Amino acid sequence: MIAAEIPQLGDERRRNWAKVVNSVDDSLATGWAFEGEFVATGGIQDVPLDSVLVVYGERGSRANPLIEAHVYIVNADATLSLRGSARGKAWARTLRDRVAELLAESVLNPTRLPWGPDLMRYSDAALREELGRRESSADG
Repeated sequence: MIAAEIPQLGDERRRNWAKVVNSVDDSLATGWAFEGEFVATGGIQDVPLDSVLVVYGERGSRANPLIEAHVYIVNADATLSLRGSARGKAWARTLRDRVAELLAESVLNPTRLPWGPDLMRYSDAALREELGRRESSADG
């Protein structure tokens, strides 16, 4: 999990939300197409590394809201990379295929975890053995 700052789009008095998307229902063209867990906006939240995050917000009047949505990838350094954005009432359909592509990419190319304290639980001998295995596979 990565502690990342989740942006808030729009006006806090209007609808705004963020969701870590696990899958996309391509039969829907609304925000319900994005399946996953909601996370709070406007602060730091723990989210999975390389997860796809959809952030939605509204501003303006209740009768005529201005809608904006962004799609991000969560990076290992706790930053977010913007991978798509849309405005207006067709925002969900506009982003739906892009989110599905990003989910497919993350499944096919998972990011290797950076060096971290979890490696301290392995013995020096086990780490040397793994390094040797990686060096020999890189050479051949």
